[in-house]
Amino acid sequence: MRDLLGQVLDLLADGPVALARIVDRSGAGPRDTGAAMVVTPAGRVLGSLAGGCVEAAVLATAEQVLTDGTSCTERFAAADELTVGLPCGGEIEVFVERLDHADLPLLRELRSALDAHQPIAYATTLEATPDRRLLRPGQITPWRDLDQDAAALLTAGRNGSVGAEDCTPAAATRPRTFVQVFRSPARMILAGANDYTRALATAATQLGYRVTVVDARETFTTPALFPAADEVVVDWPHRYLAAEAAADRVDDRTVVCVLTHDPKFDVPMLTAALALPTIGFIGALGSRRAHTDRVARLREQNLSPASISRIHSPLGLDLGAHTPAETAVSILAEILAARTDASARPLSTLTGPIHAEPSTRPPRE
Repeated sequence: MRDLLGQVLDLLADGPVALARIVDRSGAGPRDTGAAMVVTPAGRVLGSLAGGCVEAAVLATAEQVLTDGTSCTERFAAADELTVGLPCGGEIEVFVERLDHADLPLLRELRSALDAHQPIAYATTLEATPDRRLLRPGQITPWRDLDQDAAALLTAGRNGSVGAEDCTPAAATRPRTFVQVFRSPARMILAGANDYTRALATAATQLGYRVTVVDARETFTTPALFPAADEVVVDWPHRYLAAEAAADRVDDRTVVCVLTHDPKFDVPMLTAALALPTIGFIGALGSRRAHTDRVARLREQNLSPASISRIHSPLGLDLGAHTPAETAVSILAEILAARTDASARPLSTLTGPIHAEPSTRPPRE
């Protein structure tokens, strides 16, 4: 949609257009969620949804939406000889809506934010008459009981759907809503190449993180050993982190986890991480004894107790985890709780709304 936004603004000055977007996808597919196609009343088509596989069917739907103004959703699965679909075998859901002159202010605001390289999300309820809202980090206001779920997607930097399905009673108050996020995914930098790193990389990608594994040992640091990671880097972790920070690729959402169990790796990495002005989370795996030794070494680097206390170590929540996969769940649970300032306590022991505002949550123990 980003690439078509300027053309959409120009077209809306003269009349309505139909906007079709992929709002859900499973399996193989030529394009991801958020991919857009625009159709004018004259039949002009801009953009593409599936490389020509389903565009003709969507065009017919778009013409109807332009005529009656009622949005609709269509799902396309694998094609056969009698049906329109995807030859790649995947499945996509397409939402088609009408945009007109009344939508110009919101879309202009979206364009201004994109031009200024500001993170923003464009949320659209998947209803016959859609409700639309722009969401910005730190400026989320209550909206149809969807704001917190949508804000979580914005924080993670990934598209997704929130709210209830049409067939549930909750859909009246929390309608299913597509949140298109214009922000790079949050990063997770994992220092150390081992089984725990591999499990954490696999699990973290499911939460939308862009994962980097970095280790100076070339033999153990290969893409084949970490297939879920977005990149695998052979370098000293602290040197890599400093270079990424200098290139402005580390921000307040970036997670750094030190999994090396070796002072010559983890102390320089933690020192470099603590020196950054903005970072989302710093964790170090290891026993209490290992952390006590680590703290002593960090103090030798003239780091203050207040600075060292920012390190989450021993890393993870008390879930009884033993295997690498279980430990990954434990670590991600702590990262999520820290990110949302949640108590990390069982919901059965709490009262009030499950999705409470951060200011109303009970204090962490």
